[in-house]
Amino acid sequence: MPEHDMHYFREALILLAGAVIAAPLAKRLGLGTVLGYLFVGILLGPMLRIVIGGGEILNFAELGVVLLLFIIGLELKPSRLLSMSREIFGLGLAQVVVTGLVLMGPILLLKLTSFNAAIIIAFGLALSSTAFALQILEERGERNTAAGQRAFSILLFQDLAIVPLLAIIPLLTPFSAEGNTNPLLDFGIAIAAIVALFIAGRYILNPIFQLIATSGAREAMIAAALLVVLGSANLMQFAGLSMAMGAFLAGVLLAESSYRHELEADIEPFRGILLALFFMAVGLSLNLDVVVENWLMIAIAVPVIMIIKSLLIYILCRLFGSSHNAAIRIAGLLPQSGEFGFVIFTAAATAGIFSSDTGSLLIAIVTVTMALTPFTTMLAERLQTASEHEELEENFENAGSDVLMIGFSRFGQIVSQTLLAGGTDVTIIDHSADQIRSASKFGFNIYFGDGARKDVLLAAGVKRAKVVAVCTHGRATTDRIVNLIQAEFPETRLLVRAYDRAHTLSLRDRGVDYEIRETLESSFVFSRKTLEMLGMDEEIADEIVSDTRRRDEDRLKVQAIEGFYAGNDMLHTRPVTPEPLIKPKRAAERIDLKDSEAEAAEAKNQ
Repeated sequence: MPEHDMHYFREALILLAGAVIAAPLAKRLGLGTVLGYLFVGILLGPMLRIVIGGGEILNFAELGVVLLLFIIGLELKPSRLLSMSREIFGLGLAQVVVTGLVLMGPILLLKLTSFNAAIIIAFGLALSSTAFALQILEERGERNTAAGQRAFSILLFQDLAIVPLLAIIPLLTPFSAEGNTNPLLDFGIAIAAIVALFIAGRYILNPIFQLIATSGAREAMIAAALLVVLGSANLMQFAGLSMAMGAFLAGVLLAESSYRHELEADIEPFRGILLALFFMAVGLSLNLDVVVENWLMIAIAVPVIMIIKSLLIYILCRLFGSSHNAAIRIAGLLPQSGEFGFVIFTAAATAGIFSSDTGSLLIAIVTVTMALTPFTTMLAERLQTASEHEELEENFENAGSDVLMIGFSRFGQIVSQTLLAGGTDVTIIDHSADQIRSASKFGFNIYFGDGARKDVLLAAGVKRAKVVAVCTHGRATTDRIVNLIQAEFPETRLLVRAYDRAHTLSLRDRGVDYEIRETLESSFVFSRKTLEMLGMDEEIADEIVSDTRRRDEDRLKVQAIEGFYAGNDMLHTRPVTPEPLIKPKRAAERIDLKDSEAEAAEAKNQ
């Protein structure tokens, strides 16, 4: 292998080793993998000079952002995207315009640069990092929270905003007023590219995937998935749009495809490694000389930019109806400038709107704001009010199974494992944001919703379900759900987790199909193990537990008729001898006393 190729091979090995070490270490320290990758990039590049060419690596690693947007698009059907239009074109537009105008203020007031340059700088800094924000949301399982959805809407509009920002650069160039491009022609090309992508996604891609799937060529399916993503990204780039936007649109168009899950599984490994490489490349591309020479300006500019963006995002989110906690989370997630700033500032410097040194300084500022993002998200968590109840978006896309489980606490988690192991699909709904966030990380088919609401039950597929398992914790909550289902869906078979003995009697009185106290069986297992550890034979212990179970059931039947305090005579209040409980293993035999004495005497003489 030529020495030049060996150099790239060694650098690739070093970066892979850095990723393997950084991700788990940063995770263990509670910093998140993003900061770990970023620090490794800074360490290997600007500090130790082990890996060079961060800019080239960054250009390649941006494919990770492209693949990330494609996977997100796969999860968003066009109908759902349409329902988010108010957030995208309302909140997203307001954030970009207001933040850009406010950031222009100090730039012009301090006469740091020309008016044309101030426009590019302010609006370039107003954009946030899609890669950083979505990765943090993914790690924390917050993509489906109210804050996560609004943050995504803002980021989506920012990806759209890159188009007009790049388009006005030639108009702001001081050296040539005439341009070789026609704005109307550029707009027409962009529309034509979107239409072509729509037609391909609607009428061409599914038949191609079907043909490849029937051939059984697994590697061809992976190649086709990558071809779709990279092809759509390049088509949008040719049309003057961002590659990430092209991949996102392709994902949305394939969201209703029967091959959606296959595509997501094929793309995911490439997405993960390229996104990690992207964060390391950001660290590699940091110019420490620029940072050292302009440390005072960076030290002032970075907090000013992040504070202004955070305050404006918080205010705008509150105006658009977000709760305090949701607005704080979004403000802490999006105060940085983003990867599109690299593109805008490089293009502006090349066009002569400002000098290349100014471009390098801006890129350094963007990089530092990125590096501080994990810390701002931690700060946002501390600023939240504990009393406020966090809401998630009630999205029941793809819901509906043979079993509808309501409540996913410890009891429900164990039940779900048994059902899934038996090949039964389970749709789970829960009203705890923390529970949803935690379960989503493990891949459960879980949705946010209140099981005591009829519309939520309908959306979750209660009419399709053969069985509804109510596994909520707390008697009052369980009773509301049971009453609602029995009143609105009387044919539904109900299995219910009972809170205690009195709750069991109440549920039986209402005629549920099956109920069980949440601690009953675990108590029997625990007591049987205790008897065994005291030296009792396993078979005898099992018989004692079985007898206790029968007595408990008989007492419940008596209580159902005579009242809660009936059947007390069936309770054990002191130790009992085991003979009444255990049948002899063989019939009793008569012992002849004389023969027994003779045998004893003979044994003594011997």
